[in-house]
Amino acid sequence: MRVAALTGDAFAAALPEVARLRIEVFRAFPYLYDGDLAYEERYLHAFAASPRAILVGAFDGDAVVGASTGAPLADHAEDFAAAFAGTDLDLAEVFYCAESVLQPAYRGRGIGHRFFDLREAHARAHGFKKVCFCAVMRAPDHPARPADYRPLDGFWQARGYAPRPGVVAAFSWKEHGQTTETTNHLQFWMRDL
Repeated sequence: MRVAALTGDAFAAALPEVARLRIEVFRAFPYLYDGDLAYEERYLHAFAASPRAILVGAFDGDAVVGASTGAPLADHAEDFAAAFAGTDLDLAEVFYCAESVLQPAYRGRGIGHRFFDLREAHARAHGFKKVCFCAVMRAPDHPARPADYRPLDGFWQARGYAPRPGVVAAFSWKEHGQTTETTNHLQFWMRDL
C-alpha cells in the first residue's frame, strides 16, 4: 500500500479513477448516490483547476483504491455561500477537505488518517488557519441504513473536528431507485490548524 499526494501530470492522470471511485463509494449509505461518470469527470476537472488543490491517492500496486481531495474553500464560495452566510468566518482562511473515498476492503488500515494528515499539511503549507469538510446528514432511522453502519463522527472528533452549528449546505443528487434528484443536507465540520 502507498498513500501519496499527487501533483501535475499524476494528478490529472488519476482523475478518471477518482471519478470511478466516487461513484462506487458514494453509492453506499449514507450518500446513496446514483452517479454519472460524465458529471464526475467535469466536477473533478473543475476542482483540479484550483492552483492550490490537492489530490491524495491510495494505491495497491498500481491500482487506485482510494482518493481524497482538498482545495481552498474560497474556490467553492459560490457553492457554499448559503451555508456560510451569517458566519464570521473569512473563507479565504479556510481549506476545504472534499471527498475521501476508499474501497471497503482497504478500510481500517489508517488510510483515512493519512488522507487527513496530507491534506492538513498541505493546508498549513499554504497558510490556512482552519480546515473543514461536510458530511451528508441522515436520520438514524433512515430506511436504507444498514444494520452494521458505523458513523464516522468519532473518527472526526478524535482528529479535532466538530460540527459547526448552523453551517449546513444543501445539494441535490439522484439516489438509487429515484427518477429525479433529491435535496440533501450536509453538515460542515471544522477545526483550527
